[in-house]
Amino acid sequence: MSFTSRRMRSVAAAALTVGLALGIGACSAKKDEGGSDGSNGPVTISLSYFGTPGFTQAVKDFEAANPNIKVDVKNEGQTKDFVPKLAQQLSAGSGASDVVMLEEGMLLQYLKDNKSFANLLDLGASSLESEYLPFKWKNAFTADGKKLVGLGTDVGPLAMCYRTDLFQKAGLPISRDEVSKLWPTWDDYVKQGEKFKAANTGAAWIDSATSIMQPYIMQNADTWFYDKSDKYIGDSNPAVRTAYNLGLDMAAKGLTAKLARWQADWDAAFKNAAFATVPCPPWYTGVIKERAGDAGKNKWDIASIPGKGGNWGGSYLAIPEQSKNKKAAFELVKFLTGKQGGIDAFKEAGPLPSSNAALADPQIAGATNEYFNNAPVGKIYVDAAKTLKPIYLGPKHQALWENGFEPAMQAAEQGKLSAAAGWDKAIKDSKALAEG
Repeated sequence: MSFTSRRMRSVAAAALTVGLALGIGACSAKKDEGGSDGSNGPVTISLSYFGTPGFTQAVKDFEAANPNIKVDVKNEGQTKDFVPKLAQQLSAGSGASDVVMLEEGMLLQYLKDNKSFANLLDLGASSLESEYLPFKWKNAFTADGKKLVGLGTDVGPLAMCYRTDLFQKAGLPISRDEVSKLWPTWDDYVKQGEKFKAANTGAAWIDSATSIMQPYIMQNADTWFYDKSDKYIGDSNPAVRTAYNLGLDMAAKGLTAKLARWQADWDAAFKNAAFATVPCPPWYTGVIKERAGDAGKNKWDIASIPGKGGNWGGSYLAIPEQSKNKKAAFELVKFLTGKQGGIDAFKEAGPLPSSNAALADPQIAGATNEYFNNAPVGKIYVDAAKTLKPIYLGPKHQALWENGFEPAMQAAEQGKLSAAAGWDKAIKDSKALAEG
């Protein structure tokens, strides 16, 4: 999960603008704009999100600027929890929030079957194109270019987070510039991991073999499980096999903690300093801070990633067609993905915004992160974001990874399957999901 937004000129001006646009400051309210009973009272809209997008302050700022709109915020856990729940709500035609967060893999599925979502172009989004990074704007359109399903919250340019205390204990350099020089390639990264292991720090080099997959593939391919015609190619894409082998080779060498990401023991491992490095897009800094807490403050830092470029994550906000308050919902979507919403999210949890105005603001471009040894996160991530070239993922990517490929790879890493058997199972399960 790994955000940016447009800054409001003033609270009063923004409130007036939204009030005029919605018509909710007038004497009456339309059914689609007022309360659920059509009354003149404040509109209450709901927002469902997963992970740690940093929406707390942004929602408060939105409500302060829009006193006639109240937001019911719902934390839905992780994507694996939210994906089936949202699917059921959309299928039933009721129960979905007015605004829902879609991870990029989820979005692709709903670009194919988009009838359950409102067209943001119909709500006024057509004038907003210049406000977002080009690829984030383009990637939320249906294939015919006629429907815009979401607006982008954040992007995930890659870096590497590392524990300075564990590096020092292992006799490795700790300054981010020197650390970055340790691993120009992934082979170099593995060699440094072997040095780290030999130092017997009691910690692993990386949390999981699966953590290598996304960075490596995003750097070395233009597709993953699908080709651009949506044909399954997970079994023939060389980048997928190379990344799989790289991760399990590290596990075989004893460099991974063999943890299942997003599980309780993985959460605890951050606080217990159980591993020294992890690939780290902007939103991941919030993941680390949330889990490591005070025990990790000033012990984590951020260096460059092995290889070049790459994107990990980035989400969108969309409005289900079943929403009874689409206009109010759209104002929330614009705010959270705009300048001020993006700045709020970045300050709160670290995700890097998709908003050009937010990226250019000194609060982001010149930002440092106190928790991460005052790392210059603005400098590290913003320039990288402007040159991102995300790969094509395909309609069921998230399901293929979370329910097919990742569990099989974890089983192989943990010794429950051989590497060869893990690969066969990963391909079999992910292919069945793709073709099912």
